[in-house]
Amino acid sequence: MNATPAPPAALSESGQDRVFAALANGTRREVLRLLRDGGPQPVQQLADHFAMRRPSLSEHLKVLREAGLVSEERAGRRRIYRLEAAPLSEVQDWLGPYERFWRTKLAGLGELLDRIPDDEAR
Repeated sequence: MNATPAPPAALSESGQDRVFAALANGTRREVLRLLRDGGPQPVQQLADHFAMRRPSLSEHLKVLREAGLVSEERAGRRRIYRLEAAPLSEVQDWLGPYERFWRTKLAGLGELLDRIPDDEAR
């Protein structure tokens, strides 16, 4: 069995771009969900979930592989795909400041609404 090498620990800017580009497509997000929920799966099992030809799914898997989001293991003629979540952690790290930004804004809105007397709110 040959496994695709693991991606480097920290993504370069171009690596981040590949991850975001891969995540921009609904089919690729669904493949990641299937792998997250169902564990490693052969390409045919993944293909059964989509109304597309297998070569089209293979193109999506290639994009995910190049972004480091999945790895491929060959077992004879079968190709087994596995979720590689490390790049998603880096996406979460990148999104963290935006989440804090919106939490602060919503907390401020909540405080403002709490200061409005009940009779004025009607």
